[in-house]
Amino acid sequence: MPEAAGVSADLSIFTLFWQAHWVVKLVMTGLLACSVWVWAIAIEKFLLLQRTRSAMNKFEQAFWSGQSLEELYRSLASRPNHSMAALFVAAMREWKRSFEGSSRSFAGLQMRIEKVMDVTIAREVERLERRLLVLATVGSASPFVGLFGTVWGIMNSFQSIAASKNTSLAVVAPGIAEALFATAIGLVAAIPATIFYNKFSSEVNKQASRLEGFADEFSAILSRQIDERA
Repeated sequence: MPEAAGVSADLSIFTLFWQAHWVVKLVMTGLLACSVWVWAIAIEKFLLLQRTRSAMNKFEQAFWSGQSLEELYRSLASRPNHSMAALFVAAMREWKRSFEGSSRSFAGLQMRIEKVMDVTIAREVERLERRLLVLATVGSASPFVGLFGTVWGIMNSFQSIAASKNTSLAVVAPGIAEALFATAIGLVAAIPATIFYNKFSSEVNKQASRLEGFADEFSAILSRQIDERA
């Protein structure tokens, strides 16, 4: 019974880590750091997307409330904006530049407004997608990094077995366990990263579609006003 307890103690998580080869230990430390980084990005991205979704809903409510475009522009132009508000302000700013100058320029105004909105949408999507590549990289690379640590640990374990000329379970088990522990940590980092990447990519695509839909609607509204003033 004491011998079994000793084997159990040797196979504890902290013991496996401290007794691992320095290469395996470096792999496990790096994977743990990546796992923490993944969760930090996930929390930041969740809050960002939630704020953006709320801001979109609030802006759409104000935009379709019947308030004039000039009043809405004046209320938004004086502060930094993101999402739909940034799209609206960019289009209105181009509109006002064309109509408030000494010589009114109607030629190409529709195209200029659409171009400004396209650039703004690209900038907003880039802001929402920031650090998603980290999640994709960790999700795809972590299992292989963990497997590298496992292969190295098993090689080192077999070398120790050959040196001691003892193949009993008490000698083999700790080395094999610490090697497999590296693969387990790789999966712990990779699985959440892959799930978060797919979830956030889908959400970014939805919000990008909302921006493009609003840009089309707003472009149609401005086009009608251009035709009336031309």
